Amino acid sequence: MKSKKLSEKILRSIKSKGFSNIALDPVLETKYILQRSGENFRKFLFSFYDLNGKELCLRPDLTISSVIRFIQNKKDIKEKVFYSGEAFRKTYQKKDSIIKNQIGYEILGSKNKQKDDEEIIDASLKILKSSGFKKSVLKIGNVELFNLLIDKLLDIPTRWKNRLKRYYWNEKYFNELLKRLETNSDIDPVWVETDKKRFLKMRKEDPKKIIAGRTYKEILDRFNIKINDPRKTSTGKSSSKIIKEFLRIKCPIEKAPKILNSFFKKNSINIVVGKDFFPLGRNNNKNLKIEFSAANGREVEFYSSMIFSIEVKIKSKFKNFISGGRYDQLTTNLGFRKVSAVGAAVNMNLYD
Repeated sequence: MKSKKLSEKILRSIKSKGFSNIALDPVLETKYILQRSGENFRKFLFSFYDLNGKELCLRPDLTISSVIRFIQNKKDIKEKVFYSGEAFRKTYQKKDSIIKNQIGYEILGSKNKQKDDEEIIDASLKILKSSGFKKSVLKIGNVELFNLLIDKLLDIPTRWKNRLKRYYWNEKYFNELLKRLETNSDIDPVWVETDKKRFLKMRKEDPKKIIAGRTYKEILDRFNIKINDPRKTSTGKSSSKIIKEFLRIKCPIEKAPKILNSFFKKNSINIVVGKDFFPLGRNNNKNLKIEFSAANGREVEFYSSMIFSIEVKIKSKFKNFISGGRYDQLTTNLGFRKVSAVGAAVNMNLYD
């Protein structure tokens, strides 16, 4: 009963900020989920086939359902929407468990990203205020800063820049990539020489010939890039150190521009962060701590720039209450046209 009353209170708070309630289809085509999350995610889905052989699944996430609804409605006007309901996902910790009562709110199709980002955070802070939690922290990060940093590191081969950006969200594998970058431990000189001999031999063959699903031309082009743009242990070690140092940056939000600019200047990286870079209004909540965290939100893959989370203190520990950010790339990852999108979700499991 307590959870239901709090849920209704949160929904009223979101509605008061001008968001319109929408209903979302509980069933999605499985392909949309797998396009974003990959085949490995299939084991978490409650999936089935319809009479025409099309694979469907119960929605594992309400954000994807909302974005698909917006795209399929073919609207080009700004929408402020909110929704609530259940997201169904196997966890393998409890038999056929579900994520209950997810509440989300989004701004879709707008042109003023800075204003929208600030509005989503303001709506989240209003929910926080009405929730009754005494101690809280708002963490803000930005994936664009990380991507810019990687692009500016001239000594990293292009293929490795793309790899680091792609696996930023997989922290374990990302750390393995950094280790390989700084040590070249995965490169065996004997195998390199063997590959070069194969390379020279293959150049004499028909470029259209196929092996392991690739043409000889594709394989030769790829190997040629590696030859002309090799990894170097000395510069790789330096670049890895810069990346690690950046991801450790955590500071009060008002100090973030100065600290970031000092970091970029020290490492001769041409990036400047302005005072208005972070989408925040005035903080009048004395119990709310606001900080910048370069590594914030790395567990959620689809964000493209601003990321934030609000953690609240329950007993002696801080737990996630609200999380969100900007995900303009989500629609293209699902196979649709690009749409401006920013939103957040409330973790109602805290009240269970």
